[in-house]
Amino acid sequence: MRTTELVDGFRQSTPYVNAHRGKTFVVMLGGEAVDQPGYRSIINDVALLTSLGIKIVLVFGARPQFDTALANAGIHSEFHNQIRVTDGDSLQIIKQVSGAMQLDITAMLSMSLSSTPMSGTSLNVVSGNFVIAQPIGIDEGVDYHHSGRVRRIDVEGIRHQLDNNSIVLLGPISASVTGESFNLTAEEIATQVALRLDADKMLGFCHEAGILDEHGEAVAELMPNEAEKLLATEHGGNSPCKSAAVFLHAAIDACRGGVHRCHLVSYREDGALLQELFSLDGIGTQIAPQSSEQLRSATISDINGVLNLLRPLEEQGYLVRRSREQLEMEIEQFTVIERDGVIIACAALYPFPEEQVGEFASLAVHPQYRDADRGSFLLRSVINKARRKGYRALFALTTRSIHWFLEQGFDCASIEDLPAKKKSLYNYQRRSKVLKLDLTRLPKNRERV
Repeated sequence: MRTTELVDGFRQSTPYVNAHRGKTFVVMLGGEAVDQPGYRSIINDVALLTSLGIKIVLVFGARPQFDTALANAGIHSEFHNQIRVTDGDSLQIIKQVSGAMQLDITAMLSMSLSSTPMSGTSLNVVSGNFVIAQPIGIDEGVDYHHSGRVRRIDVEGIRHQLDNNSIVLLGPISASVTGESFNLTAEEIATQVALRLDADKMLGFCHEAGILDEHGEAVAELMPNEAEKLLATEHGGNSPCKSAAVFLHAAIDACRGGVHRCHLVSYREDGALLQELFSLDGIGTQIAPQSSEQLRSATISDINGVLNLLRPLEEQGYLVRRSREQLEMEIEQFTVIERDGVIIACAALYPFPEEQVGEFASLAVHPQYRDADRGSFLLRSVINKARRKGYRALFALTTRSIHWFLEQGFDCASIEDLPAKKKSLYNYQRRSKVLKLDLTRLPKNRERV
């Protein structure tokens, strides 16, 4: 990596370092990831997150390891409703495998060699009876024996350890109030811990680079209802891989229960976890709850709402005044954010297809909603729309918001850089500054925090 790339990447990550500091993340590490060559790097990256002030609960699974160990012992596992039936003989093997994996993960997180992220520091890894289990019992005539589900979680105990800068490590074996051991799924433990801790994020790993579209590209974001539709076609040609499907089921429950973001990345991509959390474009798939705000293209019925946003800014000289008739002709160029039936923000993309550029204009946000950076969100939406049209650049004209555009990545330009049609309409009395954003140099944009 060139020095400039390193510096640019470091600078780009800074806002996310600040945003994530002090937050609680639940990381679900399936057994499939443990068998990969990059497994040690994933553990190192988890340790790095802790060094950045993020509170980590690491939940590991071991399905493939259990399968191998049971097969070597000559034990055939029965499954019912995709849950392993854990009899007494199976439980003994499973406890040995789980215990060994817990010790190995603890050892790797304890490394402080100069070649690791925790060089020169010490990291406490805490395991214990934070999760209390109960038996599944008998379902449809099938006795699950020692397969269990979560009964209770010691939330205060986990928070106490996280507040002491420890990583809490949880495996699939949990004890019950009767002193028995039960085999639980990692996804249930991760989901329930995330919900009861009010975690900010839940993160998981799969074989692919997240959820892939028909072109093999990672889908940037899914809502829970979209994830459900995808799982309904689980056996289709574009269905998620098994580890991705497992995480999607967990993420749907987590998001609907109050977890703000769930992220799915590949365990084969070195540094995927860090790229997803600390870069503008990310690298995997984000699952986010359905928002009360809707981003959509404007229609003629939105005229009054858009006018109510634009008029005050026009009167203050921030925007050029547009008549209602002109706005009606241009309304299809607008994107709006609607909240509970009210238009609270808008922006327009005016096309200049001959030069393969567009104008970002008429950005307006309701005064009560200016503290959540909706302007930047609208800009990202317009950027994506411009890219779909094949535009290579965006330009903007402004008299009072120059610094905001510079903060968004625009560069100062001149009147000569404007498309010919726009140049002929330039108002020399208004003396607006010209700013330009090169779309060919930007990564894919999405809402990340």
